[in-house]
Amino acid sequence: MKFKKRVSKITLFLILLVVTISCNTTSVNTNNTDSGSHPKLILTKQGVNNIRKHLGNVPIFDKSLAETKAEIDAEIELGIQVPIPKDLSGGYTHERHKKNFVVLQKAGVLYQILNDEKYANYVKDMLFAYAKLYPTLPVHPQTRSYARGKLFWQCLNDSNWLVYSAQAYDCIYDWLSKEERDILENDLFIPFAKFISEGNPQFFNRVHNHSTWGNVAVGMIALVMDNDELLENALNGLKTDNLTTGMRDNDGGFIKVEGLRLGFFGNLDEPFSPDGYYNEGPYYQRYAMYPFLIFAEALHNVKPELKIFEYKDGVLLKGVDALLNLSDKNGNFFPLNDGQKGMSYYTAALVSAVDIAYHYGGNNPELLSIAKKQDRVVLDDTGLAIALGIKEGLEKPFEKKSINLSDGKNGDEGGVGILRNKDLELVYKYASHGSSHGHYDKLSFSLYENGNEVIQDYGLARFVNIEQKGGGNYLKENKTWAKQTIAHNTLSVNGENHFQGKFAIGSKHHSELYFYDDKNPNVQIISATEVNAYPGTEMLRTFALIKDEDFQRPFTIDLFKIKSNSKNQYDLPYYYLGHIMKTNFDYTAFNQLNALGKKNGYQHLWKEASGKPSDNNTVFSWKNNNLFYTLTSTATNSDELILGRIGAHDPNYNLRKDPTLIIRRKNTQNTTFASVIESHGSYNPVTELALNAYSSISDLKIVIDTDNYTAVSITTTKGTSKILIISNKDNSKDKNHTLKINNKNYTWVGSYYYN
Repeated sequence: MKFKKRVSKITLFLILLVVTISCNTTSVNTNNTDSGSHPKLILTKQGVNNIRKHLGNVPIFDKSLAETKAEIDAEIELGIQVPIPKDLSGGYTHERHKKNFVVLQKAGVLYQILNDEKYANYVKDMLFAYAKLYPTLPVHPQTRSYARGKLFWQCLNDSNWLVYSAQAYDCIYDWLSKEERDILENDLFIPFAKFISEGNPQFFNRVHNHSTWGNVAVGMIALVMDNDELLENALNGLKTDNLTTGMRDNDGGFIKVEGLRLGFFGNLDEPFSPDGYYNEGPYYQRYAMYPFLIFAEALHNVKPELKIFEYKDGVLLKGVDALLNLSDKNGNFFPLNDGQKGMSYYTAALVSAVDIAYHYGGNNPELLSIAKKQDRVVLDDTGLAIALGIKEGLEKPFEKKSINLSDGKNGDEGGVGILRNKDLELVYKYASHGSSHGHYDKLSFSLYENGNEVIQDYGLARFVNIEQKGGGNYLKENKTWAKQTIAHNTLSVNGENHFQGKFAIGSKHHSELYFYDDKNPNVQIISATEVNAYPGTEMLRTFALIKDEDFQRPFTIDLFKIKSNSKNQYDLPYYYLGHIMKTNFDYTAFNQLNALGKKNGYQHLWKEASGKPSDNNTVFSWKNNNLFYTLTSTATNSDELILGRIGAHDPNYNLRKDPTLIIRRKNTQNTTFASVIESHGSYNPVTELALNAYSSISDLKIVIDTDNYTAVSITTTKGTSKILIISNKDNSKDKNHTLKINNKNYTWVGSYYYN
């Protein structure tokens, strides 16, 4: 450790020495006759001067600079590699070109900050290598994408390359001669920009995270070159695209939808709600926030008259706050829709997002605490602002509270609610479909404690950038399992998917918020309805996260009310993680496993065991991360209790072999599932002591269930009683209610009562 610290100090000393000498030395590039106005996109001349003045006195910035310098120096030593493209994600050529654009951008920044021509020459030489290669390239040989790139198998990654390379070009623009710039623009940048736009309108002219990258790529290089035509295409889309309505991408999403605004502004208008929620979900919001924010910063610097950070009531800055709230206690994003578990706000895209939001969003001191955890900053004005704020000790904790984020352009297409109490977080999804990355999972939920999954959302079926698994791309199981209704903690009716599993239907509908209330710190509650997933069947699901002195930790009440015009089979799974401790029902474990069904995701579930309720309550306990959990549910005579496991019909082992408990209610028309999920006790493997390993509930009962009201009572092992009453028809906050249950009158105001 002492050696590392000494090296870091030496590196910093050398950086400061280089800056000091360079700032007093005239550039030796005699080809430069242009007084110039670059850099101007992300770095600016004034910003560079300000950064240089503070070097050596802003620890987190200095650390980030030293790490970047060490990385790029190693790349320069390795030499430039620009291979002929041939691989999918994870393959050598893909990963090399991917690394090149990151290295280009960083080297350009180092040239500006350190004024060392070594970095300018490196950027120039690599760009000229690409300028020589690009005109010779056909479309990529891999045919998997609906929009094949040239450097990469899809235009999306080509756009990544241009977003970063445009920043590198901006950094050395004035250093290059006009003749050199002409070669780069005519042989590389202009053909590149036209290929991903005019050459691929199905990629460029749509509303999707793909097209956001495409729009920004063209817009960034347009700003560097002062190319108004390209900039107009980037901001507002191509005027003519010859696309037909109904075209689809590889995920089944619509490419052309009549009436949508296109271009960068269209991608700001349509997917973002007024609260900053992005309809594809947090995983892809994280991915899209980098181009959204980096282009916004460039527009702010070059086209300040657009007032881009004020657009749609500051939706981009709201998007950063929403995204941070869509993460668990450890900073991992909730894997809603297609989302990879483990992606977090420690990713480079969120380092950039936090820095930009702080600098342009009023210097919110809570963002400094996130940046301090990230332990690095972007090497520009925004990163310097963060570094100065941290140095001055201005940070405050980023406090995550219960929050309800609306979905849809106007905030009227459902949403995502997050209930928080102490270390527990419940995520409730009642949103729109979520574009082609959406899942068929209306009214689904997941539960976390201390940042660990208790009841999981499966997320996506993909090994991102791992070549051995489908070239690092989406696996077929993403469609046959991960998107299916039964793969989620929500209701499946008659073994069918919501909206028949058809994107064309699902994309037209969304669930509706019934009520949300977080005013009482002891009772955080949310309720939503879904009436279109299964025509003729209405669903109302309510979650309450309750802190009560009779329970060791906050507990969850789950009320799922179904009203249908016919009798059905209802399957309600709980994808718990951990090891079963005890059940109060007998079950038969099968020696020979069979899949639970033949389609709609059921073909991927092994039926390991089956039982029937032995009491009015079903009690199921398990241990996970050395904590105990118990699910207590009201039971009926028609219930079958299925212990299942993911992994059937999975010959390539693409799926995780995770367990589930499915409550199956057969031949039933109208019904209500009432459940309580408790976190309790602990196990210490060192002392080998199990504390409070049993549930605190002795009885759970639905005491009234009418069209107007549903009430559930909880009797604890201490002999105390609790009751939660939901008004099913009137969600007015000001409505007075009086209800008699078991000869006792309950009076309250609002949508619910708890005591």
